Amino acid sequence: MKSKTAVALGLFDGIHMGHRLILNKALSYSEYMPAVFTFNTESIKFKHGKPFEYIYPNIRKLEIIRSMGFDYIESPDFDTLKNLDGECFAKQILAGKMNAGIVICGENFRFGKNASCDVNNLHEFGQKYNFRTEVIKLAEKSGNTPVSSGIIREFLKQGKISGLSELGFCYSIKNTVSEGNRIGRTINFPTINQHFADGQLVPKYGVYHSETIIDNINYSSVTNIGIKPTVENNIKPLAETHILGFSGNLYGICAEVRLKNFIRSEKKFSSVDELKAQIAEDIKYIKTTVGKD
Repeated sequence: MKSKTAVALGLFDGIHMGHRLILNKALSYSEYMPAVFTFNTESIKFKHGKPFEYIYPNIRKLEIIRSMGFDYIESPDFDTLKNLDGECFAKQILAGKMNAGIVICGENFRFGKNASCDVNNLHEFGQKYNFRTEVIKLAEKSGNTPVSSGIIREFLKQGKISGLSELGFCYSIKNTVSEGNRIGRTINFPTINQHFADGQLVPKYGVYHSETIIDNINYSSVTNIGIKPTVENNIKPLAETHILGFSGNLYGICAEVRLKNFIRSEKKFSSVDELKAQIAEDIKYIKTTVGKD
């Protein structure tokens, strides 16, 4: 690496407002090549002593980062560096491999074996290995609420999509449409199925007003997240979306579904006919009420 770099440091599993402050700061230095160091999200199994549920899979995270303007991204598996102490990380990875001229991170950033080092240590190592350190204050929204991945995870688990909007965060599901059991077609509500990755946080089970983007056209849609208890047994949770005003085969296509509002919790109906009637009511509600937002 010949060019000096401006390295954004972080896990960035949600690319929320706080993450974007750090990333955009790295992009702002015209004298440096913008770069990112971020662990492969899916390689982190535990965080703060608890199983780690990431917001976006690594492939989605990297797609968003690249779309911001980054060509140079280091994203190794956590296990490859977890035993490296903080000074070695600064010397070998930041100063050595990435040729950092400046390193940007959030004020709560920790690194090194067992997360033993903080931003003060990073500043000291930067002075020793010839890079500057810039620490970004946590982003805040109304009520001085810090924007963090932890808060976003809690809101997703509770189905608080309006709360996410207030934090400037739009949650979306973007992956390849897979073939399902085609029950939706038999009840006149064809759907696209999208699976969550192993270890990924799954939002609260229920029905959402959503927006589906196909060929750069936005369609209003209704999405059920959960396990389809009326028609399935013992399946992994998935997102099942009925797109209003669209007809066509989307199997194998990568579609993006953005959640806009939580409508109701998922439930098991006594019959498929009862399920069909409820879906019709959900769509009517979206068209007459939520869809006007």
